[in-house]
Amino acid sequence: MHIRHGAVRGPGPDSVGKDTAGYFSAMHRVVALVRPVQSTFELGCAAEVFGTHRAGVPQHYEFEVCTETPGPVATSAGYAMSVSRGLSALASADTVLIPGWAPVEAPLSAPVRRALLRAHARGARLVTICSGVFALARTGLLDGRSATTHWARAAQLRREFPQVQVEPDKLYVDHGDVATSAGAGAGIDLCLHLARQDHGSTHAALIARHMVMPPHREGGQAQYAPPPPTADALDGLLEWAGARLGAPLPVSDLAAQLNVSPRTLARRFADQLGMSPGAWLLSRRVAQARTLLEETDLPVEAIAARVGLTSAVNLRRRFRTQVGTTPGAYRRSFRGTGHPAER
Repeated sequence: MHIRHGAVRGPGPDSVGKDTAGYFSAMHRVVALVRPVQSTFELGCAAEVFGTHRAGVPQHYEFEVCTETPGPVATSAGYAMSVSRGLSALASADTVLIPGWAPVEAPLSAPVRRALLRAHARGARLVTICSGVFALARTGLLDGRSATTHWARAAQLRREFPQVQVEPDKLYVDHGDVATSAGAGAGIDLCLHLARQDHGSTHAALIARHMVMPPHREGGQAQYAPPPPTADALDGLLEWAGARLGAPLPVSDLAAQLNVSPRTLARRFADQLGMSPGAWLLSRRVAQARTLLEETDLPVEAIAARVGLTSAVNLRRRFRTQVGTTPGAYRRSFRGTGHPAER
């Protein structure tokens, strides 16, 4: 079954049926719930995948927009769009999509909360793009479950909804009945993923080809989030070590720099940085490798030596673990090119 939760509207003439390949062949109704000030890009991500008719591409979705109070809805692009449908449109949706929620602190009104919960209870799939997860979290439907949002909002989401397991590196998280995506561009990744789940990889690839997009992106958000700040809370040790990343830096040398024992140093790192000296050093080496991949044409082997990871093989392994992709793919993402040594 490829549309898992929210595939069937109910018995009767509008019931969804399977074709010979096992996919659902009836039109799947996607309704986007918008609010002022609505992000035009996040709404456009959904409209491109679910609402755009293209020659030669089978049309499996109906796409509609609704809002709590029908009429003009202000957008982030400086113009208002006219939305004629109210919350009643959600009553017949197979997928309810929340394309952002601004400001993220805005509460859910009682009518919106009821409409979302009713849609979910009767089998609709609830999907959010970027900050839309804050609205979904306020329904309680994410309690005890994993979710994601833009990396810059992940800490806020975790703080405001401690019962939600926040996955800050994921491009999207899909539980079948609810699905969340990271920043606005990851909304396309999620929508293509849902099209792939609903109607197969060939259909999703066809949509992606028309959008001039990869059907699936490699890696997670870590490759787009900036490296963490290096505020030095250890009497200049972090700055000292950061200037010597290309050299071996055993814990004993770090401890000697502060005239403390390795055990005391480990305790200070845990108290002040929440990690071990070795973990911090590895994170700084990978962060410096990211900078060199973005700003220089150095081959991976040279970058590995410069940041103290000794070999391209070691750098690739550590980079994939921490960033979720390869050095070559990372460089291509940020520079649109690659050195032959990366391939």
